[in-house]
Amino acid sequence: MADELKRRLVHASGSGLVALYLLGRSLEVGLTWTRFQLLMVALASGALVLEFLRLQVGLNWRLYDVLTREYEQDNPAGYALYMISMAAVVVVFEPDIALPAMLMLSLGDPISGAVSDNSLQRIKPPKVLVTMFLVSTVIAIPFLPLGAAVVAAIGATIADGVTLEIRTYIIDDNLTIPIYAACLAFLALRFVPL
Repeated sequence: MADELKRRLVHASGSGLVALYLLGRSLEVGLTWTRFQLLMVALASGALVLEFLRLQVGLNWRLYDVLTREYEQDNPAGYALYMISMAAVVVVFEPDIALPAMLMLSLGDPISGAVSDNSLQRIKPPKVLVTMFLVSTVIAIPFLPLGAAVVAAIGATIADGVTLEIRTYIIDDNLTIPIYAACLAFLALRFVPL
């Protein structure tokens, strides 16, 4: 239980990246979107290097024992997928789409996890889905028109609530939440009259 709380707190700490960008923009200290994109690519690259060292070289810090789950011992860990997906949406999308997608992962996922029983199910229980949808919608409203916020929240909810499996490999929602949310927000803004 203590390790799960630590994982959720680390998860939530990713919202500090969004806060860093917003604060830098409001204080006009030179943190442009391009520089933020470079920062996110550097962080994701660092995570990939750490994962390579962990999985291929055998570097095994105690921190990995606390912050990774058992099924991640021989597979890419959630933190690396988290950084890759956040960097991907930052590189591909504009701030009004990428930032709420990042927050849906960093805040929405641990909040929905708090109401979950943490059992692996094909589709999570309704209370988890509703929680993720409501939290994601509230997160997106300051960035997007209401219709696009709802559509983005639907994407995050599907990514969080429906387990995707390719062959025998389960796709971690740390990879899919921001990508689904950002893609659906983009499509809503582009093709749906809001």
